[in-house]
Amino acid sequence: MSVSLNNYFKFMSSKINIKTMKHILNIFFITLVSFSIHAQKEELTLSDAILKQYREFYPQRTLMFKWIPQTSNYTYLSSNYQSLMMGSIKGDDETELINTTDIQKITGEKIPWMNVLEWKNDNQFYIQAGHKYFLINISDKTGNLVSKANKLAENSDFNTFSGKIAYTIENDLYYTGTKMQANQVTFNGEETVSGQAIARSEFGITKGIFWAPEGNFLAFYEKDESDVADYPLLNINSTPGTLNNIKYPMAGQKSEYSKVGIVNTEKGTTIYITPQGASEDYLTNLGWNLDGSSVFIAEVNRDQNHMKLNQYDPRSGQFIKTLFEEKSDKWTEPEHPVYFINDTEFIWMSERDGFMNLYLYDIKGKLVKQLTKNKWVTQNILSHDDKGNIYFIGTGENPTETNYFVVNIKTGDQKQLTTNGTHEVSFSSDYKYWFDSYSSIEVPHSEIIYNNKGKVAKTLITAKNPYENVTIGTAEYGTIKAGDQKTDLHYRMIKPSDFDPSKKYPVLVYVYGGPHAQLVTNSWLGGASLWMYWMAEQGYIVYTLDGRGSANRGFEFESIIHRNLGDNEMDDQLEGVKFLKSKPYIDGDRIAVHGWSYGGFMTTSLMLRHPGVFTTGVAGGPVTDWKYYEIMYGERYMDRPEQNEDGYKKAALMNYVNNLEGELLLIHGTADDVVVMQHNLALVKAFIEAGVQMDFFPYPMHPHNVRGKDRIHLMTKVLEYVIENNQ
Repeated sequence: MSVSLNNYFKFMSSKINIKTMKHILNIFFITLVSFSIHAQKEELTLSDAILKQYREFYPQRTLMFKWIPQTSNYTYLSSNYQSLMMGSIKGDDETELINTTDIQKITGEKIPWMNVLEWKNDNQFYIQAGHKYFLINISDKTGNLVSKANKLAENSDFNTFSGKIAYTIENDLYYTGTKMQANQVTFNGEETVSGQAIARSEFGITKGIFWAPEGNFLAFYEKDESDVADYPLLNINSTPGTLNNIKYPMAGQKSEYSKVGIVNTEKGTTIYITPQGASEDYLTNLGWNLDGSSVFIAEVNRDQNHMKLNQYDPRSGQFIKTLFEEKSDKWTEPEHPVYFINDTEFIWMSERDGFMNLYLYDIKGKLVKQLTKNKWVTQNILSHDDKGNIYFIGTGENPTETNYFVVNIKTGDQKQLTTNGTHEVSFSSDYKYWFDSYSSIEVPHSEIIYNNKGKVAKTLITAKNPYENVTIGTAEYGTIKAGDQKTDLHYRMIKPSDFDPSKKYPVLVYVYGGPHAQLVTNSWLGGASLWMYWMAEQGYIVYTLDGRGSANRGFEFESIIHRNLGDNEMDDQLEGVKFLKSKPYIDGDRIAVHGWSYGGFMTTSLMLRHPGVFTTGVAGGPVTDWKYYEIMYGERYMDRPEQNEDGYKKAALMNYVNNLEGELLLIHGTADDVVVMQHNLALVKAFIEAGVQMDFFPYPMHPHNVRGKDRIHLMTKVLEYVIENNQ
């Protein structure tokens, strides 16, 4: 039976007084409005959570912000990446300077989007179009071809001062000179590689080509892998399948031999620098002084406990001197090259006092002073001005943040420029203004231009919450004590949108736990992946803890893992479990764990070495025995297998297969060249030999992680496994 609202209210008014009737109406309309608002919100799908976090759900921001030199103007890209726009701190007017159609007319090359490499002055900028580089003139919309590389070029590095380009084709190095002639520098076989990252991209190495400031010299890394064992990866895309042999140096075995080549581009000659010590020493952190008269290289012994900063003559390759040395009973890990501030002084970044700090040296290697003495981590040097101010990046007192600071060389005065969040800053060429782009757990994204007095000159963007129309949970942040009961550890706990503290919730612990990584940050979503919020909407608590060994907490905090990977890291995760179980809304009998890479090692270790704590584990790309892992990373933290037999044995997960309680799913990409599949297959073999059941799922032809559309399949597999088995 149905009645109209009017008839219903007439009936009710005859039975109750007016005051009571108003109360009922208020409740009705509040409920109606609440239902209407909830009905308007969209449900987050797992597919959207995986594919749209950095697309549709990415908070509004300025694209490719750059200051125009010697002006208070700046440029950025239009929302469709097709136009180069100009703004000014002096007003809100926006002007289109040039667009991709203009660029195509000027260069004859089609570009998918604008890509300003660098401004030369207030009217000209460099742009890359295909494998060609042009200098574009804004005022009359003309341009000149500066240089071009081979169409097969990779790892291209363009020197704006000289207009020369260095690049690689397969294993060889080339460069294009001022007359646009191609010059082949090396003629390598399959076992020697030039111009690419070496040492498995450890020690802060991200590339292999280094121009001297004026482009008259070109330095490059070269590695000889003739003694490194081949490792076979199966390619199933051919019929029959074929083997792709890669060079993979496992702990304790033969390693690569590194050297640095230096090309005199004016004479066309090449010389080589080899290690001063043993042939397996690492050459890393290559840097130039300002006039290119010297090259500086950090040499680290294979045991990674002794570093020497060496100076060389780029013309002859002659060793000039060792400027200073650093030693440690655990490890020395230089990650930054010399940073010259004038012709005679440079800054070196070191954690010799327990935290990464800045040290001022003269060209002779004499320590002038320790510039910073912070008890927190300096992350990088940004720039310096002509007043002796060094601008640098660091955490500040809150290790979950990324902030910007300035220290004066003469006075030692230090000032913090940003606070409360994760920041990215860019200074105008005269340092009168700086652009601050940041987010925090409370701010989706904000962009503000400040003057050099620290006052707001202009606000560009205050982004709205991109999830305001999406049903999404909330996150709690806090600290607990580590396994040593002294050290504070930061956690993130994601709860469902309809969280009810009177109910009991199952938990998924997401873990990494290893060095050079930090999962909990004071940034939008707290550093979380959006799939974690989807999982919370399935009635879960998703919990993450950065334990000892993780990044941005200093040397003592990180080096606690030395020679015993997994021990202290697991202790800290177990403290996290104790914390969870202390909450009345946590179902302590339904806790699962998931992680990838080092997190896969941690997941499997927790399941096997602490059975019964977790009902379910899903380990992706896990290290299962450190003797199978690469030399550069593995030997830093575990030493060589023959030097640390007990440590390797204790961490080898094959020794614990009989302990398994609950359900364990192991996942691996079959083309993984980082944590090779031997790790998982060896563990599966041990399970089979022990007669212990577990689950294994391969991702054919995927490398160390599963990306693209297949990631939907991966995360569906992971999370459904947890939901089905965490009972």
